[in-house]
Amino acid sequence: MLRGLYTAGAGMISQQRKQEMLTNNMANVNTPGYKADQGSLRTFPNMMIQAMGTDHQISGRSPIIGELSTGVYMQEGTPNFRQGDLRETNNSTDIALLQADTPIDDETGLPAMLAFQVQNDDGEPRYTRNGDFTIDSDGFLTMGSGHYVLGVDGDPIEVGNENFRVNQNGEIFTDDAEEELLGQLDVLLIPDSGQLVKEGNGFLRYDGDEEIASIVGDDDILYQLQQGYVERSNVDAGQTMTEMMAALRNFEANQKVLQAYDQSLERAVNDIGRLR
Repeated sequence: MLRGLYTAGAGMISQQRKQEMLTNNMANVNTPGYKADQGSLRTFPNMMIQAMGTDHQISGRSPIIGELSTGVYMQEGTPNFRQGDLRETNNSTDIALLQADTPIDDETGLPAMLAFQVQNDDGEPRYTRNGDFTIDSDGFLTMGSGHYVLGVDGDPIEVGNENFRVNQNGEIFTDDAEEELLGQLDVLLIPDSGQLVKEGNGFLRYDGDEEIASIVGDDDILYQLQQGYVERSNVDAGQTMTEMMAALRNFEANQKVLQAYDQSLERAVNDIGRLR
């Protein structure tokens, strides 16, 4: 009976964690470039049940009755890096990255992902699909709260003001008659997207062993940059709400099982075990 308590409790915990993950997805449904987390439930290793006190005539061992489940748990949430829809903003500082087919990782079966390169607070390179850029007081193209967007040379890109134009290859020109080249946005190929870790503020950290390389000038991988657009979150609000309701129902079902076990234990202690 106590094992049943643990099994029902494990089910409640796993559904609670799934609900928290789905709630975070819904909270970022309007965050540009956000990639929805997804998780799967797995069972703990099952235990074999044997009959005690009855040895098998041939093997001399107790006969096996069957397996006993020991509960479930939710694995770590992994981001879904599917391309999000584009939304037109008409802001010159908004740049969306639209990727075509990318190579598939042989081990994981996941497609590679394209991303911009930015700097975090420590000056280290990080990756993002959030093209909702701004210009700081020094005229540099930044993301979020002053994080520099890096060009193909690995340095921050100075655009001066919002009067600039970006072509489909990421080259940035002044929006005047001279059309001076100010720089070029770097687009990187991340071979194993399953090794990307979210760090918050739209940053992604790569923990894989394969080398990340720039694909600027590589004709084998097709992509486009669209100025005046941002990539929307790839969260499906309708599906997420359905999954949230299902997680809530599963939580309540496990809760009722837990209450039933608790009532049975209460009766065993207070009624059956009472001396008459």
